[in-house]
Amino acid sequence: MVIPTDTDILTLTQWLSPAYPVGGFAYSHGLEAAIDEGAVTSSQDTEAWISDVLEHGSGWNDAVFVVAAYNAQSKDELTNVDVIARAFCASSERLMETKLLGQAFGTVTGDVWELDLSQFSYPVSIGQAASLQNLPILLTTKMFLQAFASNLVACATRLVPLGQTDAQRLIRTLTPLCERIALSAQEADLDQLSSTAFLSDIASMKHETQYSRIFRT
Repeated sequence: MVIPTDTDILTLTQWLSPAYPVGGFAYSHGLEAAIDEGAVTSSQDTEAWISDVLEHGSGWNDAVFVVAAYNAQSKDELTNVDVIARAFCASSERLMETKLLGQAFGTVTGDVWELDLSQFSYPVSIGQAASLQNLPILLTTKMFLQAFASNLVACATRLVPLGQTDAQRLIRTLTPLCERIALSAQEADLDQLSSTAFLSDIASMKHETQYSRIFRT
């Protein structure tokens, strides 16, 4: 096992921080629609919703895409991972989300770290950048998933609403799940992609026509 250095940890902390200029705060991944229609109304509902997305929906798939992009041996292989990542987006807003986040991440990270990053979807961009920087893939995947979960919790904090203490408690509760999914993803390949978080997918579709909204997805 590769032991992360302090620099590895701090680099990933910077990349996956809410302050990193990719605009992740603007996306709810369909959660806004679920809250709007009353499907998520409490801390317990929020935990159940995000847990399902992580374990059975785009959380799992994106973790697999991060690992596959990291391990890609050629530009063609990396492009194929990206094509599949885009195909697994369940709605036009999900596709927009991963595309714009990936473009922003690639542009900023390429400029700051002087990396030749292509314009890929978000998890593929993360995996490619981590590989070029020789960052440990397990830690990268764990922190990617925790950042994804934290962004959804931040959405629920504003809209459910959740108190700040409940929100931080929820992130702490979800962290072991992120670790477990990240570990499983290390041994997975693209044949093990799957998504059964249907309510989340439907919510992202409903959000496209939601009349009043704060988030882009």
